[in-house]
Amino acid sequence: MKPTALALAASALPFLASPAAAQSLYVTAGKLLDVESGQELSGQCILTDHGKIVRIETCGAVPAGAERVDWSAYTVLPGLIDLHTHLADVTESADTAAPIKTSPQATALIGASHAWATLRAGFTTVRDVGTYRGLTDVALRDAIAAGWVPGPRMFVAGGYITTPGGGGELNGVMPNDQLPPDMRLGVSSTPQETRAKAEYLFDHGVDFLKLIATGAVLALNTDVNAPELTEDQMRAAVDVAKAHGSYATAHAHGAEGLKAAIRAGAHSIEHASLIDDEGLQMARDKGVWLVMDVFNGDYIDETGTAEGWPEEALQKNRDTTLAQRERFAKAVKMGVKIGYGSDAGVYPHGLNARQFAYMVQWGMSPLQAIRSATVDAATLMGKQDEFGTISPGKSADIIAVEGDPLKDVRVLESVSGVIKQGVRYR
Repeated sequence: MKPTALALAASALPFLASPAAAQSLYVTAGKLLDVESGQELSGQCILTDHGKIVRIETCGAVPAGAERVDWSAYTVLPGLIDLHTHLADVTESADTAAPIKTSPQATALIGASHAWATLRAGFTTVRDVGTYRGLTDVALRDAIAAGWVPGPRMFVAGGYITTPGGGGELNGVMPNDQLPPDMRLGVSSTPQETRAKAEYLFDHGVDFLKLIATGAVLALNTDVNAPELTEDQMRAAVDVAKAHGSYATAHAHGAEGLKAAIRAGAHSIEHASLIDDEGLQMARDKGVWLVMDVFNGDYIDETGTAEGWPEEALQKNRDTTLAQRERFAKAVKMGVKIGYGSDAGVYPHGLNARQFAYMVQWGMSPLQAIRSATVDAATLMGKQDEFGTISPGKSADIIAVEGDPLKDVRVLESVSGVIKQGVRYR
Protein backbone atom coordinates (compact mmCIF):
# COMPACT_ATOMS: atom_id res chain seq x y z
CA MET A 1 0.00 0.00 0.00
CA LYS A 2 1.24 3.49 -0.74
CA PRO A 3 2.16 5.63 2.30
CA THR A 4 -0.55 8.14 1.36
CA ALA A 5 -3.14 5.39 1.34
CA LEU A 6 -1.94 4.21 4.76
CA ALA A 7 -2.32 7.71 6.11
CA LEU A 8 -5.81 8.01 4.69
CA ALA A 9 -6.85 4.66 6.10
CA ALA A 10 -5.47 5.61 9.50
CA SER A 11 -7.61 8.76 9.49
CA ALA A 12 -10.70 6.57 9.88
CA LEU A 13 -9.33 4.53 12.78
CA PRO A 14 -10.43 6.82 15.66
CA PHE A 15 -14.01 5.90 14.85
CA LEU A 16 -13.32 2.23 15.53
CA ALA A 17 -13.18 2.76 19.26
CA SER A 18 -16.65 4.30 19.65
CA PRO A 19 -19.33 3.41 17.11
CA ALA A 20 -21.78 6.30 16.68
CA ALA A 21 -25.28 5.91 18.10
CA ALA A 22 -28.37 7.56 16.66
CA GLN A 23 -29.80 10.36 18.79
CA SER A 24 -33.07 12.19 18.56
CA LEU A 25 -32.36 15.30 16.49
CA TYR A 26 -34.41 18.41 15.74
CA VAL A 27 -33.02 19.84 12.52
CA THR A 28 -33.83 23.46 11.71
CA ALA A 29 -33.75 23.97 7.93
CA GLY A 30 -33.20 27.32 6.26
CA LYS A 31 -34.84 25.89 3.16
CA LEU A 32 -36.07 22.33 2.92
CA LEU A 33 -35.93 20.90 -0.62
CA ASP A 34 -38.71 18.46 -1.40
CA VAL A 35 -37.04 16.47 -4.18
CA GLU A 36 -40.32 14.99 -5.34
CA SER A 37 -42.18 18.25 -5.94
CA GLY A 38 -39.21 20.57 -6.37
CA GLN A 39 -40.61 22.94 -3.74
CA GLU A 40 -38.33 24.69 -1.28
CA LEU A 41 -40.06 25.19 2.06
CA SER A 42 -39.04 27.71 4.70
CA GLY A 43 -39.46 27.51 8.46
CA GLN A 44 -39.45 23.72 8.57
CA CYS A 45 -37.93 21.44 11.19
CA ILE A 46 -37.23 17.71 10.98
CA LEU A 47 -37.53 15.48 14.03
CA THR A 48 -35.56 12.23 13.98
CA ASP A 49 -35.47 9.37 16.46
CA HIS A 50 -33.73 6.00 16.41
CA GLY A 51 -32.31 6.76 12.97
CA LYS A 52 -35.69 7.50 11.37
CA ILE A 53 -37.52 10.66 10.40
CA VAL A 54 -40.48 11.08 12.75
CA ARG A 55 -42.08 14.20 11.32
CA ILE A 56 -41.54 17.44 9.42
CA GLU A 57 -43.27 20.45 10.93
CA THR A 58 -43.27 24.22 11.32
CA CYS A 59 -40.41 24.93 13.69
CA GLY A 60 -41.25 25.28 17.35
CA ALA A 61 -39.79 24.33 20.69
CA VAL A 62 -37.23 21.52 20.63
CA PRO A 63 -39.01 18.31 21.70
CA ALA A 64 -37.96 16.79 24.99
CA GLY A 65 -34.91 14.58 24.64
CA ALA A 66 -33.96 15.89 21.20
CA GLU A 67 -30.78 17.74 20.28
CA ARG A 68 -31.19 20.84 18.10
CA VAL A 69 -29.18 20.95 14.87
CA ASP A 70 -29.16 24.50 13.58
CA TRP A 71 -29.03 24.38 9.80
CA SER A 72 -31.08 27.55 9.43
CA ALA A 73 -28.38 29.07 7.20
CA TYR A 74 -28.49 26.17 4.72
CA THR A 75 -30.58 24.36 2.15
CA VAL A 76 -31.43 20.93 3.50
CA LEU A 77 -32.10 17.90 1.29
CA PRO A 78 -31.94 14.10 1.42
CA GLY A 79 -28.60 12.34 1.68
CA LEU A 80 -27.17 11.71 -1.78
CA ILE A 81 -26.86 8.31 -3.46
CA ASP A 82 -24.11 7.26 -5.87
CA LEU A 83 -25.05 4.16 -7.85
CA HIS A 84 -21.59 3.49 -9.30
CA THR A 85 -18.65 3.53 -6.90
CA HIS A 86 -15.61 1.37 -6.16
CA LEU A 87 -14.90 2.04 -2.49
CA ALA A 88 -13.26 -1.29 -1.71
CA ASP A 89 -10.41 -0.98 -4.18
CA VAL A 90 -7.32 1.05 -4.93
CA THR A 91 -7.89 4.28 -6.82
CA GLU A 92 -7.02 4.21 -10.52
CA SER A 93 -3.40 5.08 -11.34
CA ALA A 94 -0.65 4.48 -13.87
CA ASP A 95 0.33 1.32 -11.99
CA THR A 96 -1.92 -1.31 -13.53
CA ALA A 97 -0.57 -3.89 -11.07
CA ALA A 98 -1.64 -1.89 -7.99
CA PRO A 99 -4.68 -4.10 -7.21
CA ILE A 100 -2.55 -7.25 -6.98
CA LYS A 101 0.19 -5.48 -5.04
CA THR A 102 -2.42 -4.54 -2.43
CA SER A 103 -3.53 -7.36 -0.14
CA PRO A 104 -7.21 -7.99 0.60
CA GLN A 105 -6.66 -6.70 4.14
CA ALA A 106 -5.01 -3.51 2.93
CA THR A 107 -7.73 -3.09 0.30
CA ALA A 108 -10.39 -3.18 3.01
CA LEU A 109 -8.53 -0.55 5.04
CA ILE A 110 -8.17 1.65 1.99
CA GLY A 111 -11.88 1.17 1.46
CA ALA A 112 -12.53 2.51 4.96
CA SER A 113 -10.78 5.77 4.09
CA HIS A 114 -12.71 5.96 0.81
CA ALA A 115 -15.96 5.40 2.69
CA TRP A 116 -15.24 8.23 5.12
CA ALA A 117 -14.43 10.66 2.29
CA THR A 118 -17.63 9.67 0.51
CA LEU A 119 -19.82 10.13 3.57
CA ARG A 120 -18.32 13.54 4.36
CA ALA A 121 -19.12 14.56 0.78
CA GLY A 122 -22.82 14.04 1.49
CA PHE A 123 -23.30 10.60 -0.06
CA THR A 124 -25.07 8.57 2.59
CA THR A 125 -25.73 5.55 0.33
CA VAL A 126 -23.69 3.95 -2.44
CA ARG A 127 -24.05 1.00 -4.77
CA ASP A 128 -20.51 -0.39 -4.98
CA VAL A 129 -20.30 -2.11 -8.34
CA GLY A 130 -17.27 -4.34 -8.06
CA THR A 131 -13.76 -4.78 -6.76
CA TYR A 132 -10.76 -6.68 -8.07
CA ARG A 133 -10.23 -8.18 -4.60
CA GLY A 134 -13.48 -10.12 -4.44
CA LEU A 135 -15.73 -9.73 -1.39
CA THR A 136 -13.69 -6.97 0.27
CA ASP A 137 -16.73 -4.80 -0.42
CA VAL A 138 -18.89 -7.23 1.58
CA ALA A 139 -16.51 -6.89 4.53
CA LEU A 140 -16.51 -3.10 4.26
CA ARG A 141 -20.31 -2.94 3.99
CA ASP A 142 -20.67 -5.07 7.09
CA ALA A 143 -18.08 -3.06 9.05
CA ILE A 144 -19.96 0.16 8.27
CA ALA A 145 -23.30 -1.40 9.20
CA ALA A 146 -21.82 -2.59 12.51
CA GLY A 147 -20.56 0.90 13.31
CA TRP A 148 -16.90 -0.09 13.27
CA VAL A 149 -16.01 2.49 10.61
CA PRO A 150 -17.94 5.51 9.30
CA GLY A 151 -19.22 5.41 5.77
CA PRO A 152 -22.26 5.38 3.55
CA ARG A 153 -24.80 2.59 3.56
CA MET A 154 -23.43 0.15 0.98
CA PHE A 155 -25.00 -2.28 -1.48
CA VAL A 156 -22.31 -4.46 -3.03
CA ALA A 157 -21.64 -6.78 -5.97
CA GLY A 158 -18.68 -8.69 -4.51
CA GLY A 159 -16.79 -8.92 -7.80
CA TYR A 160 -17.26 -8.98 -11.55
CA ILE A 161 -19.02 -11.67 -13.57
CA THR A 162 -16.87 -11.59 -16.68
CA THR A 163 -15.39 -13.71 -19.44
CA PRO A 164 -11.76 -14.87 -19.20
CA GLY A 165 -9.61 -11.91 -20.18
CA GLY A 166 -12.66 -9.66 -20.25
CA GLY A 167 -13.40 -6.21 -18.92
CA GLY A 168 -13.69 -7.47 -15.34
CA GLU A 169 -10.24 -9.06 -15.29
CA LEU A 170 -6.92 -7.53 -14.21
CA ASN A 171 -5.35 -7.89 -17.65
CA GLY A 172 -1.77 -7.17 -18.68
CA VAL A 173 -0.11 -7.87 -15.33
CA MET A 174 0.54 -11.62 -15.50
CA PRO A 175 -1.16 -14.58 -17.14
CA ASN A 176 -4.74 -14.35 -15.93
CA ASP A 177 -4.87 -17.96 -14.78
CA GLN A 178 -2.05 -17.11 -12.35
CA LEU A 179 -4.01 -14.32 -10.65
CA PRO A 180 -5.16 -15.03 -7.07
CA PRO A 181 -8.51 -16.83 -6.83
CA ASP A 182 -10.17 -13.90 -5.05
CA MET A 183 -9.55 -11.80 -8.17
CA ARG A 184 -11.43 -14.23 -10.42
CA LEU A 185 -14.55 -15.10 -8.44
CA GLY A 186 -16.88 -14.32 -11.34
CA VAL A 187 -14.83 -15.46 -14.35
CA SER A 188 -16.91 -17.87 -16.44
CA SER A 189 -17.17 -19.19 -19.99
CA THR A 190 -20.57 -20.88 -20.16
CA PRO A 191 -24.08 -20.22 -18.83
CA GLN A 192 -23.62 -23.10 -16.40
CA GLU A 193 -20.40 -21.61 -15.03
CA THR A 194 -21.98 -18.18 -14.86
CA ARG A 195 -24.92 -19.55 -12.89
CA ALA A 196 -22.55 -21.26 -10.45
CA LYS A 197 -20.45 -18.10 -10.00
CA ALA A 198 -23.58 -16.04 -9.40
CA GLU A 199 -24.80 -18.48 -6.76
CA TYR A 200 -21.39 -18.38 -5.09
CA LEU A 201 -21.51 -14.60 -4.84
CA PHE A 202 -24.98 -14.57 -3.31
CA ASP A 203 -23.94 -17.34 -0.92
CA HIS A 204 -21.15 -15.03 0.23
CA GLY A 205 -23.34 -12.03 0.94
CA VAL A 206 -23.61 -9.84 -2.15
CA ASP A 207 -26.66 -7.64 -2.71
CA PHE A 208 -26.80 -7.75 -6.53
CA LEU A 209 -24.72 -8.89 -9.52
CA LYS A 210 -22.42 -6.92 -11.81
CA LEU A 211 -22.17 -8.33 -15.35
CA ILE A 212 -19.46 -7.28 -17.81
CA ALA A 213 -21.28 -7.20 -21.14
CA THR A 214 -18.56 -5.45 -23.19
CA GLY A 215 -14.94 -4.48 -22.97
CA ALA A 216 -13.93 -1.64 -20.67
CA VAL A 217 -12.15 1.68 -21.09
CA LEU A 218 -9.63 1.02 -18.33
CA ALA A 219 -9.28 -2.76 -18.74
CA LEU A 220 -6.32 -3.47 -20.99
CA ASN A 221 -6.65 -5.69 -24.06
CA THR A 222 -10.42 -5.23 -24.27
CA ASP A 223 -12.57 -3.53 -26.90
CA VAL A 224 -15.37 -1.30 -25.65
CA ASN A 225 -17.42 -2.15 -28.74
CA ALA A 226 -17.02 -5.91 -28.42
CA PRO A 227 -19.67 -8.01 -26.62
CA GLU A 228 -18.14 -10.27 -23.97
CA LEU A 229 -20.60 -12.21 -21.80
CA THR A 230 -23.12 -13.89 -24.08
CA GLU A 231 -26.81 -13.17 -23.81
CA ASP A 232 -27.35 -16.68 -22.44
CA GLN A 233 -24.70 -16.17 -19.76
CA MET A 234 -26.25 -12.90 -18.69
CA ARG A 235 -29.72 -14.44 -18.66
CA ALA A 236 -28.43 -17.21 -16.40
CA ALA A 237 -27.04 -14.64 -13.98
CA VAL A 238 -30.24 -12.59 -14.07
CA ASP A 239 -32.26 -15.70 -13.26
CA VAL A 240 -30.06 -16.39 -10.22
CA ALA A 241 -30.40 -12.79 -9.06
CA LYS A 242 -34.18 -12.90 -9.37
CA ALA A 243 -34.29 -16.16 -7.41
CA HIS A 244 -32.50 -14.31 -4.61
CA GLY A 245 -34.94 -11.39 -4.76
CA SER A 246 -32.34 -9.18 -6.43
CA TYR A 247 -31.22 -8.01 -9.87
CA ALA A 248 -28.20 -7.68 -12.15
CA THR A 249 -26.66 -4.54 -13.55
CA ALA A 250 -24.51 -4.69 -16.69
CA HIS A 251 -21.36 -2.77 -17.55
CA ALA A 252 -21.76 -1.99 -21.25
CA HIS A 253 -20.23 0.57 -23.58
CA GLY A 254 -20.86 -0.91 -27.02
CA ALA A 255 -24.37 -0.98 -28.48
CA GLU A 256 -24.63 -4.70 -29.29
CA GLY A 257 -23.46 -5.96 -25.91
CA LEU A 258 -25.69 -3.41 -24.22
CA LYS A 259 -28.79 -4.56 -26.12
CA ALA A 260 -27.96 -8.20 -25.33
CA ALA A 261 -27.87 -7.25 -21.65
CA ILE A 262 -31.28 -5.60 -21.89
CA ARG A 263 -32.73 -8.64 -23.66
CA ALA A 264 -31.21 -10.86 -20.96
CA GLY A 265 -33.08 -8.92 -18.28
CA ALA A 266 -30.50 -6.52 -16.85
CA HIS A 267 -32.14 -4.06 -14.47
CA SER A 268 -29.70 -1.24 -15.22
CA ILE A 269 -26.85 -0.44 -17.58
CA GLU A 270 -23.58 1.14 -16.43
CA HIS A 271 -21.83 3.65 -18.74
CA ALA A 272 -23.94 3.13 -21.91
CA SER A 273 -21.33 5.21 -23.74
CA LEU A 274 -22.12 4.02 -27.26
CA ILE A 275 -25.78 3.13 -26.91
CA ASP A 276 -27.62 3.49 -30.23
CA ASP A 277 -31.17 4.66 -30.93
CA GLU A 278 -32.51 1.13 -30.78
CA GLY A 279 -30.87 0.60 -27.41
CA LEU A 280 -32.31 3.85 -26.06
CA GLN A 281 -35.76 2.82 -27.23
CA MET A 282 -35.36 -0.62 -25.66
CA ALA A 283 -34.27 0.91 -22.36
CA ARG A 284 -37.24 3.28 -22.31
CA ASP A 285 -39.77 0.64 -23.32
CA LYS A 286 -38.52 -1.96 -20.82
CA GLY A 287 -37.93 0.49 -17.97
CA VAL A 288 -34.20 -0.26 -17.83
CA TRP A 289 -32.16 2.36 -15.98
CA LEU A 290 -29.06 3.99 -17.44
CA VAL A 291 -26.26 4.98 -15.05
CA MET A 292 -23.94 7.15 -17.12
CA ASP A 293 -20.71 8.51 -15.60
CA VAL A 294 -20.52 11.68 -17.69
CA PHE A 295 -17.97 13.47 -15.49
CA ASN A 296 -14.95 11.26 -15.23
CA GLY A 297 -13.92 11.26 -18.90
CA ASP A 298 -12.37 14.67 -18.29
CA TYR A 299 -10.54 13.44 -15.20
CA ILE A 300 -9.14 10.41 -17.02
CA ASP A 301 -7.93 12.56 -19.91
CA GLU A 302 -6.34 15.26 -17.76
CA THR A 303 -4.92 13.25 -14.87
CA GLY A 304 -4.29 10.06 -16.81
CA THR A 305 -2.31 11.91 -19.46
CA ALA A 306 -0.28 13.83 -16.85
CA GLU A 307 0.47 10.67 -14.83
CA GLY A 308 1.21 8.36 -17.75
CA TRP A 309 -1.73 5.98 -17.61
CA PRO A 310 -1.65 3.33 -20.39
CA GLU A 311 -2.18 4.91 -23.79
CA GLU A 312 -4.68 2.23 -24.76
CA ALA A 313 -6.97 3.31 -21.91
CA LEU A 314 -6.50 7.01 -22.65
CA GLN A 315 -7.42 6.52 -26.30
CA LYS A 316 -10.53 4.51 -25.44
CA ASN A 317 -11.52 7.27 -23.05
CA ARG A 318 -11.13 9.87 -25.81
CA ASP A 319 -13.23 7.71 -28.11
CA THR A 320 -16.12 7.42 -25.66
CA THR A 321 -16.31 10.62 -23.57
CA LEU A 322 -18.11 12.95 -25.98
CA ALA A 323 -20.12 10.10 -27.48
CA GLN A 324 -21.41 9.17 -24.03
CA ARG A 325 -22.42 12.75 -23.22
CA GLU A 326 -24.28 13.14 -26.50
CA ARG A 327 -26.16 9.92 -25.83
CA PHE A 328 -26.89 11.04 -22.30
CA ALA A 329 -28.51 14.18 -23.70
CA LYS A 330 -30.59 12.08 -26.07
CA ALA A 331 -31.64 9.75 -23.25
CA VAL A 332 -32.80 12.72 -21.17
CA LYS A 333 -34.92 14.04 -24.05
CA MET A 334 -36.42 10.60 -24.64
CA GLY A 335 -37.40 10.18 -21.01
CA VAL A 336 -35.19 7.15 -20.35
CA LYS A 337 -34.80 6.49 -16.63
CA ILE A 338 -31.40 7.74 -15.44
CA GLY A 339 -29.72 7.16 -12.09
CA TYR A 340 -26.72 8.98 -10.65
CA GLY A 341 -23.48 7.03 -10.90
CA SER A 342 -20.06 8.66 -10.90
CA ASP A 343 -17.54 5.76 -11.12
CA ALA A 344 -15.74 7.12 -8.05
CA GLY A 345 -12.51 5.20 -7.71
CA VAL A 346 -11.46 6.13 -11.21
CA TYR A 347 -11.00 9.55 -9.62
CA PRO A 348 -10.50 10.32 -5.88
CA HIS A 349 -13.41 9.46 -3.62
CA GLY A 350 -15.24 12.44 -2.14
CA LEU A 351 -15.48 14.26 -5.47
CA ASN A 352 -18.65 12.38 -6.42
CA ALA A 353 -20.81 15.52 -6.64
CA ARG A 354 -18.79 17.01 -9.48
CA GLN A 355 -20.98 15.07 -11.89
CA PHE A 356 -24.11 17.12 -11.13
CA ALA A 357 -22.90 20.08 -13.19
CA TYR A 358 -22.14 17.81 -16.15
CA MET A 359 -25.61 16.29 -16.03
CA VAL A 360 -27.13 19.76 -16.09
CA GLN A 361 -24.81 20.88 -18.89
CA TRP A 362 -25.94 17.91 -20.97
CA GLY A 363 -29.66 18.35 -20.65
CA MET A 364 -31.02 17.77 -17.15
CA SER A 365 -32.57 20.42 -14.98
CA PRO A 366 -30.93 20.81 -11.56
CA LEU A 367 -33.96 19.12 -9.99
CA GLN A 368 -33.73 16.17 -12.38
CA ALA A 369 -30.04 15.75 -11.55
CA ILE A 370 -30.75 15.91 -7.80
CA ARG A 371 -33.62 13.44 -8.13
CA SER A 372 -31.29 11.06 -10.00
CA ALA A 373 -29.15 10.96 -6.85
CA THR A 374 -31.99 10.78 -4.32
CA VAL A 375 -35.50 9.47 -4.93
CA ASP A 376 -34.75 8.03 -8.39
CA ALA A 377 -31.60 6.25 -7.23
CA ALA A 378 -33.49 4.77 -4.30
CA THR A 379 -36.21 3.61 -6.69
CA LEU A 380 -33.65 1.92 -8.96
CA MET A 381 -32.50 -0.12 -5.95
CA GLY A 382 -36.05 -0.89 -4.85
CA LYS A 383 -35.43 1.01 -1.62
CA GLN A 384 -37.71 4.01 -2.19
CA ASP A 385 -39.69 3.15 0.95
CA GLU A 386 -36.52 3.24 3.06
CA PHE A 387 -34.59 6.33 1.94
CA GLY A 388 -34.22 8.88 -0.88
CA THR A 389 -36.60 11.56 0.42
CA ILE A 390 -37.08 13.44 3.68
CA SER A 391 -40.30 11.77 4.70
CA PRO A 392 -41.73 10.34 7.95
CA GLY A 393 -40.73 6.74 8.48
CA LYS A 394 -37.71 6.86 6.18
CA SER A 395 -34.08 6.77 7.23
CA ALA A 396 -32.80 10.04 8.64
CA ASP A 397 -30.30 10.69 5.84
CA ILE A 398 -30.05 14.47 5.57
CA ILE A 399 -27.45 16.92 4.25
CA ALA A 400 -27.00 20.69 4.30
CA VAL A 401 -25.42 22.94 1.66
CA GLU A 402 -24.84 26.66 1.33
CA GLY A 403 -26.85 28.31 -1.43
CA ASP A 404 -29.63 26.98 -3.61
CA PRO A 405 -28.87 23.81 -5.62
CA LEU A 406 -31.85 24.49 -7.88
CA LYS A 407 -30.11 27.66 -9.05
CA ASP A 408 -26.52 26.42 -8.92
CA VAL A 409 -26.21 22.65 -8.67
CA ARG A 410 -22.48 22.98 -7.99
CA VAL A 411 -23.19 23.96 -4.38
CA LEU A 412 -23.59 20.21 -3.84
CA GLU A 413 -19.83 19.90 -4.36
CA SER A 414 -19.23 21.43 -0.94
CA VAL A 415 -21.44 19.94 1.76
CA SER A 416 -21.68 21.66 5.15
CA GLY A 417 -23.64 19.09 7.14
CA VAL A 418 -24.21 15.33 7.00
CA ILE A 419 -26.60 13.16 8.99
CA LYS A 420 -26.85 9.45 8.16
CA GLN A 421 -29.37 7.21 9.89
CA GLY A 422 -29.84 9.82 12.56
CA VAL A 423 -26.13 10.25 13.35
CA ARG A 424 -24.44 13.55 12.63
CA TYR A 425 -21.07 13.14 10.93
CA ARG A 426 -20.51 16.72 9.80
